[in-house]
This record gives sequence, C-alpha cells and structure tokens, in this order.
Amino acid sequence: MKTTEERITPNETTLPLLPCAAVDETIVFWRALGFAVTWEQRKPYLFLAFEFSGFELHYGRPPRGFEPAEQTVGCLVMVDAVAPYHAAFVAGMRGTYGKMLSQGLPRITRYRPGASRFSVVDPSGNTITFIRRDEPAELEYGGSKKLAGLARVLDNARTLREFKSDDQAAFRALNSGLRRHGDEAPAVEQALALAALIELSTALGKVDLTTHPPPPGCPRPSPALLIKRFWSEEAHARDANLLVNRDQGAEGRARGGWGRECRGGTGRCGGCRR
Repeated sequence: MKTTEERITPNETTLPLLPCAAVDETIVFWRALGFAVTWEQRKPYLFLAFEFSGFELHYGRPPRGFEPAEQTVGCLVMVDAVAPYHAAFVAGMRGTYGKMLSQGLPRITRYRPGASRFSVVDPSGNTITFIRRDEPAELEYGGSKKLAGLARVLDNARTLREFKSDDQAAFRALNSGLRRHGDEAPAVEQALALAALIELSTALGKVDLTTHPPPPGCPRPSPALLIKRFWSEEAHARDANLLVNRDQGAEGRARGGWGRECRGGTGRCGGCRR
C-alpha cells in the first residue's frame, strides 16, 4: 500500500496569479471590498495575496508592455449564491469610494435579481467573475427562441453582457433592437431596454441618453416619455392585480404578463394597446 507521499491525493488547491500594475490601488480596492491582505511584498519581487471567505487572489509583477485598459486576464469564482457577494462588495465600495463603481477601473458590473453571475474588474483590469454553481449550462446567443421582438433583444443583450462581458455588443444589440421593435413593444419592455442602454452608455462612456433625446423625426419616444409610460402602466397593472413578478424575467412577461387583459377597465395597460 502506498503512503500519502507516494500517491496523488485529490485535495489540490488552485490559486490565480494575476498581474498587478497598480500596487497601492489594488490593496486599497480589495480592502474596501472586505478582503484581508495576507501577504504584501514589493522587493525583491512583487507578490500580493488577498483572502475573502474561502478563496484567495494572488498578484505578481505584470509583463513588459502591460496595459490595464486592454487586459483580458481573469479568473472564475464558483459560489452557491452570487447576490450576497455583490451586496457585500457594493457596500464596501460605497463605504470607501462613496458610490458603486460602475465604469473605468476598478468597477463592478450591475447585479440583476435572478442573475447567475457578475464581475469585478480590479485596478489592473483583471476580471474576477463570480458564478452560481447551478448556472444553466446552455445559452442561446441571439436571444431565446421562445421570445420575440424586443423581449428577445433584451434576452440577447443580457447574454452578451453577463456571459460574454461584451458591453459594446450588448449596447449595439439594444440600440438596434429599439429601432426595429420599439414601436410594437409594450412600454415596459421599451423602458427596460432604455434603462439597460443608459447603464451601458455610462459604463462605455458614451452619450448620456437621459439628457440627449432622439433627434427630430426619429420615431423612438423620448426617454422621459418611456419612463413615464412605464410607471403609469405598472401602477395600473398593480391595481388590476396583473403585475408579473420581475424575477420571472423577460420570458415570463412575454408569456402573458404586464396587463395582457385590462381587468381594471380603464384601457390604459400595455395589453390594451397591443
């Protein structure tokens, strides 16, 4: 019989070693998010180690010519539930920086109820993605085939942003989708698409859609009108006991929510105009 020194034992631990181009900023950032600094060494070579809950992040010297803005390195952290991590990190950001960091470096992606992942980008551009263990294995790029119109566009944009981390592609999909399907879509879906566009435009440093309405002649409603229409319909649907739980997502709304029938009798809900 072999001893433990003579055989492979399945109890290995893998630790990510990420490039660090901003030592002080990295230490401040992870401390703000609640991480403990377990090792800090700058000479004769750089080595940093951070610990949070049951996992660690390690950092070393970046390669020559390293550019944080062009960084594509990162790691995955598999967890049972992602919402508590996101809430803890956002609270830490607000405590240190006074706000949730959603653009530039460092930043954290927005968490939507029911989402199975989010990402944290550190000061060196490394992306640490937190993923729920039971996340669905199959994705439908282009949006679920069970959906249509703007609902499918919203689903595609969610996939592009949350699973491919491609904010630019998600922005283009939503912008194009609103032009093609905005007129026929319920006001609620229009408002959801607009809210996502505003968030993406902020993250990408694009024009603020809230202060730049569509040009004259553009058929797309103004942001203010969409939001006003959204809240009006939501209140009507709630009064009529028709509001679909948002956690069901766009697919649930497309299957028959948000006022498909106007039980309130006022004729103002989304279903009355379809």
